[in-house]
Amino acid sequence: MGFPATTGAPFLPYLITDKVVAPPQLHRCYSEKLALMPNCYFVNDYKRCHRDVLNKGALPRRTEFGLPEDKVIFSCSNQLYKYDPDTFHTWCNILKRVPDSVLWLLRFPPYGEANIRLQAAQAGVDPGRIIFTDVAHKDLHIRRSGLADVFLDTPLCNAHTTGCDVLWGGCPMVTLPMERMASRVAASLAYASGLGPEMVVSSQAEYEERAVLLGTNRPLRESLRARLESTRLTCPLFDTEGWVRNLERVLLRMWDIHLEGKGPRSFEVQ
Repeated sequence: MGFPATTGAPFLPYLITDKVVAPPQLHRCYSEKLALMPNCYFVNDYKRCHRDVLNKGALPRRTEFGLPEDKVIFSCSNQLYKYDPDTFHTWCNILKRVPDSVLWLLRFPPYGEANIRLQAAQAGVDPGRIIFTDVAHKDLHIRRSGLADVFLDTPLCNAHTTGCDVLWGGCPMVTLPMERMASRVAASLAYASGLGPEMVVSSQAEYEERAVLLGTNRPLRESLRARLESTRLTCPLFDTEGWVRNLERVLLRMWDIHLEGKGPRSFEVQ
């Protein structure tokens, strides 16, 4: 479960995942039999460990991180290796179409910052509209994630733990699932939050349009944030106890199949 891909290893009979990450048409991509959880397979414990995020009065302000108070802030706190040229080109298009906006990125690692700014300039975007901040302690990182208006996910390798960070922080995302497991986890997170249709798109063009719509339509953007914040304590994504119960059901089903003596097979726990 800690490795978001098939292993290709004949000695590992099962991979635990879910039907958003691994829909039927992609089962061929896995050497393992698939054990499908009823909601998102990706576990977290934010409801217990990071409840301070729920207290808006204790959250940091944008100015503490060099962020403008009066701009739409698109963000991506994924590591720089997850970027690809098409996605960054789309981000530049979004910035040009939402002129009153900035892009907030993580200096992770710092060596790529100059190249990112150069690429932005070559795409016709003022490099000053890209704001980098340093990696922070986990607690602060989660608390500041909600300062952004829209999180722009990286399609080739999604936000996984980072996706949980930003959704728990109350920041909506735009994500484009592809075929590989690592490229579909954020979509699973979004659907488990209860807001999948609002945050998951099906093409690069739709990705750009959805981000621009959220960037230019403040009532829509604020409504989506409010809905996300209101579901944090009840949605399956952050229901750790429910996740544990479902995992136990998965393991018991594996055992039942083993007792049949016919070898592993894929199954879904409803």
